Amino acid sequence: MGVDIVILGAKGRMGNMLVNMTLADEELNLVGACERKGNADGLAYEGCEVSDCLEDLLPKVPGAVIIDFTAPEASVAMARTAARFGNPAVIGTTGLSDAQQAELAESAKRIPLFWAPNMSVGVNVLLKIMPQLAQALGDAYDIEIVETHHRMKKDSPSGTAIKLAQNLAEARGWNYDDVKKHCRDGIIGERPKKEIGVQTLRGGDVVGDHTMFFFGPGERIEVTHRAHSRETFAAGALRAAKWLSRQKSGKLYAMADVF
Repeated sequence: MGVDIVILGAKGRMGNMLVNMTLADEELNLVGACERKGNADGLAYEGCEVSDCLEDLLPKVPGAVIIDFTAPEASVAMARTAARFGNPAVIGTTGLSDAQQAELAESAKRIPLFWAPNMSVGVNVLLKIMPQLAQALGDAYDIEIVETHHRMKKDSPSGTAIKLAQNLAEARGWNYDDVKKHCRDGIIGERPKKEIGVQTLRGGDVVGDHTMFFFGPGERIEVTHRAHSRETFAAGALRAAKWLSRQKSGKLYAMADVF
C-alpha cells in the first residue's frame, strides 16, 4: 500500500528534492503537490493532485501525510488547516517563535504532528549525547557554538544551533534565554561563566555546519557536524513521515520520538 505523501512548496529546492525522493521510494506514494497561490503552473506528476490551495487539495487526499519546509507563518497555518481535515503533518521549518511552537502544540492535539528544526540523524544523535559531555566536563568549560549556512537563509541563529544550545543549557541547569549571547560588539567586559554564545556565519551555498566548542583550562574540545547535502534533511523527513503515519494525535512529536 505505502504511505501517501503531500509535498508543500513542491517547486522549491527542498520541495523538489522531496518530490523526487518520494517518487523513488517504493514505500511512499506521492498523492499531492502544493505551491503558493498562483505558483502551481508546471507541477504535474502521474496520479498526483496538484494545487495552489491546500484547503482545496486535502479533501482529495484523506489521511495523506503533509511534509512542509516552507516558512514559520506558513507552517503554522498549514498545521491549522491539516488539523481541520485530519491529515498528519511533518514540519522541518526553522525559525519558529515560542508562540508559533505553542500553536503547533495546539494543532497536535487533533492530528499526529511532527516538528524538528533539523531532520538529520547525526544532529539528533548529537542532541542526545552532547548534554552528557557538558555534564562530564563541568562548569570549568565554557560553551560556544558557531553555525554557518548559505547566504539565502533567512533566520539567525539557525534553529539547529538554538536547539543544540538549549540542550546544553538544560544540561547545565540553566534557562537558555537567561544565558544566551547571540552577538558581541564593543567593550563587553569579561565573559561570564554562566553564558552560552551562539555566533552566525552566512555565505555561499553552505548547506549547514555547526561546531560546539568546550573551552577549558589548558585545552578545548570541538564537535562539528557538517551537512553535505539537503538530501540528508529530506531523508529524515520522509523517515519521520513513515513513522508518523502510524501514530496518534496528542503531542507534538520530535525526532527523538522516531529514534
